[in-house]
Amino acid sequence: MNQNALRYGIGLLFLLILLGHAARLYQIPVLGNLDHIAYDTKLSLTMPGSIDDRVVILDIDEKSLTEVGRWPWGRERLAVLMDLLFDRYGVSLLGVDVVFAEPDTSSGLPALEGLAQGVLADNADFRASLDTLRPQLDYDQRFAASLKNRPVLLGYYFGNREDGLNSGALPEPVLPAGTFRGRNIAFATFNSFGANLPRFQQEALGAGHFNPLPDFDGLNRRVPMLVEHKGAYYESLSLAIVRTLLGSPKLAPGYAESGFFSSASRDYAGLEWLELPTSKGTLRVPVDENVAALIPYRGLQGSFAYHSLADVLAGRTPVDALKGRIALLGTTAPGLLDLRATPVGSTYPGVEIHANLIAGMLDGDIKHRPQYVTGFDVVVLLVIGGLLIWSLPRLSPQYATLLAGGALLALVGMNFAFWQFADFVLPLAASVLLVVGLYALNMSYGYFFESRSKRQFTRMFGQYVPPELVEEMSRNPEHYSMEGRNAELTVLFSDIRGFTSISEGLEPKQLTQLMNDYLGAMTAVIQDQRGTLDKYIGDAIMAFWGAPVDDPEHARHAVAAALRMHAALAELNRSLTARGWPELKIGVGLNTGPMTVGDMGSPVRKAYTVMGDAVNLASRLEGLTKQYGVGILVGEATRRAVKDVVFREIDRVRVKGKDEPVSIFEPLAFESEFDRSRVEELKLWNLALRQFRGQEWDQAELTLFNLQRIAPDCGLYRLYAEQIADYRRHPPGKDWDGVRTFETK
Repeated sequence: MNQNALRYGIGLLFLLILLGHAARLYQIPVLGNLDHIAYDTKLSLTMPGSIDDRVVILDIDEKSLTEVGRWPWGRERLAVLMDLLFDRYGVSLLGVDVVFAEPDTSSGLPALEGLAQGVLADNADFRASLDTLRPQLDYDQRFAASLKNRPVLLGYYFGNREDGLNSGALPEPVLPAGTFRGRNIAFATFNSFGANLPRFQQEALGAGHFNPLPDFDGLNRRVPMLVEHKGAYYESLSLAIVRTLLGSPKLAPGYAESGFFSSASRDYAGLEWLELPTSKGTLRVPVDENVAALIPYRGLQGSFAYHSLADVLAGRTPVDALKGRIALLGTTAPGLLDLRATPVGSTYPGVEIHANLIAGMLDGDIKHRPQYVTGFDVVVLLVIGGLLIWSLPRLSPQYATLLAGGALLALVGMNFAFWQFADFVLPLAASVLLVVGLYALNMSYGYFFESRSKRQFTRMFGQYVPPELVEEMSRNPEHYSMEGRNAELTVLFSDIRGFTSISEGLEPKQLTQLMNDYLGAMTAVIQDQRGTLDKYIGDAIMAFWGAPVDDPEHARHAVAAALRMHAALAELNRSLTARGWPELKIGVGLNTGPMTVGDMGSPVRKAYTVMGDAVNLASRLEGLTKQYGVGILVGEATRRAVKDVVFREIDRVRVKGKDEPVSIFEPLAFESEFDRSRVEELKLWNLALRQFRGQEWDQAELTLFNLQRIAPDCGLYRLYAEQIADYRRHPPGKDWDGVRTFETK
C-alpha cells in the first residue's frame, strides 16, 4: 500500500508538472521540441508532393547573376523585365520578394545634374542635351513607370531597431489603429521598417511584408498574416497577393466568441481567422494566437516551377510557362541571403514560402492551431493521467503494457485524425510523455549498474569529451581506442588578449577565480558543441572536433563553438564588470585538415591530442586575430566545409612556416541569425577587397571610408586604409599577388 501511495504521489507530481506546461504557466523546452518534431513528421507524411502550376517563381539564381551581373541590377533592366512579364508573357500578377530601397545612380544622372548646376550652369547646350537625355537616364523613373497600372505587389520588411530608423515608404495599413481595441492579441510588433522608394510604392498596386516568424528552434513553420506597427496593422505579401486575386475585398477579423475551451480562458482573444468576402463566398485564413498562418508546405524545394530570370530576360522561357500565372520574383542564390531553415529543408528559398501560402489560402487547406488548443491539451492530460495513475499500479506488467500501448495508439491516432480530416494541429508531446513516464515509473525495478567497459571509457575519455559522447562510445567500445591515427579534423585555439597586464592587476585569489570562471564557461561551450578538450595552456585553450567520435559536421560544430564562445564571453564580462574586474577579449583560430590524433607523450605523462601542419596553421590564425582586429579567423578548408554560416573574407596571407598563401575568413553568424541590416556592409567590404587587390587605391579608399562610416569601431577597415597609405609610399609592384606575409608566429 505504501509503495502504491508513493507511485500515486510521484505520478500526480509528474502530471502537475506537465499540466503547468500545457496551461502555459511555464514552458519545458524539450516538450516544445518534441511537439515540433511531431508537427514536422505529420507534415512530411501528408505533403502532396505535386507541383502547383498556378504559381511560378522567377528566380534570381546563380545563372542569372552570372549572365546579367551581380545584384542589384540596374532599374532600367528591371523596367524591361516588367514590360516582358506583362506584355510578352502575360503573367496575371507579380509579387516581388525583394526591396528596392536605394536610388539607382548607375546611369550617372546625378553627376550630370551636378555639372548642370555647377561648372556648366551657363552652358545652354549642355543643359538642353541633359533635358533630352534625362528621361532615358532616370532609371528609377523608368522602373516606376513600368509598375504603373500593372498588378505588381512589392515586398518590404519590418524590424526592431534600437534607433527606430526607417527607410522607404510603407503602403497604407490593411486595418487601421484601434481595430482590435480591447482584445488581448499577441501581434508581432515592430518599431521600424525597410521599404521601397516612395515613387515605386506609389506606382505599385500594393505591397506586403515578408517577415517570417521562426519558432524557437529556428525553423520557419508560420508567417504572421498581420503585424502591428505604430498601432496600425499591415498584411503579409502572400495575403496581399490573395486579396488582389480576389478583387481586393476588405479584410475582416474572424472571431469565435463561444465554446467550452474559448470561454474557459479569460485571456482568450477570440481571433481565429481572417475573412476575405467574395462573390463566391467568404475565404477564411486560419491564424494562431500571434495572427500567424501555418505554412502549408507542398513538398521539398521545387513544388512550384522555377524559371531563371536570365532565361526570361533573354526570351528563352516559353510564353505558355508564364501566361496567366501568379509570378513571384525572388532568389535562390546563397549570396543574397534569402534561404531559410524550414521543416522540409535547411536552406529553403523564402520566395517559395510565399508560394506555399498563396496556394494554401486559395485551396483553403491551411492547418488551424487556434489559441484554445491549450484547453484541449489540459483536458486530455487530466483524463489520460487520471486513468493511468489509478490503473497502472493495480495491473500486472502485461496488462499495464497493453493499457499504456493502447493509450499511446489512441493519442497518436486521434491527433493524426484531427490533422488529416479536420486540419487541426493539436499538441502531442506532453500527453505522450505522460503515458511513457507513468509506464516507466510503474515498470522500473531498479537501477542498472554500469559495465566495466563503460567505467574504463569514462576514465580514459571523460576528461576530454562531453559525457554524452562517452555514453555514445561506451555502446561500442571496440570501435574506439587512444592509438594514433590520421584523420581530417578541425582544431581550435583561443587566447585571452592582454592577459599579462590583466593578471598583474589582480590578487592571486582573484586571478584564480577569474580563470576558473573563464575556462569553465568556454569549456562548457566546446563540450556543448561535441568538441574534445585537448589542453589548457595558461590562459589559452586547445580543442578539436571529429575524434575520438567521428563527426561528419566537425567543421560546423567548431565554428558554432567559436561563435558561442564569444557570446558566452559577453555574458561572463557582465559578471566580471560587476565585480570590478577587467573585461576579457579573446581571439579564436580554427582550421580543418589532415592531422594525427592519439595518446601521445612519455611514460610519465601522456595526453590525447592532435599534431600536424593543419594544427600549426590554426595556431597561427589565432595569433593573426590581433593583427586584423577580429575575434575569429578560419582557414579555407573550414570555410568550404560550413555551408550555413555567413563568412567575411579577411585576407590572403603567408604565415611563418608555410610557403603557400592561404585565404582567411571571419565567421559572422549563422545565416538564420545574420542581421540583414549588415548585408550592404558585407557587399561593400567585398568590393573594397577586390579594389584593394586590384591596386585601385582611390576606389578602395573611398569604399573603406564608407565602411568606416557604417562601422567606425571596426579595426579591420582602419588596417586596410593604413595599408593603402603605406602602399602609396611604397608600391608593391605590378606582380604583387595580394598576399600579406607574416614572419612572426
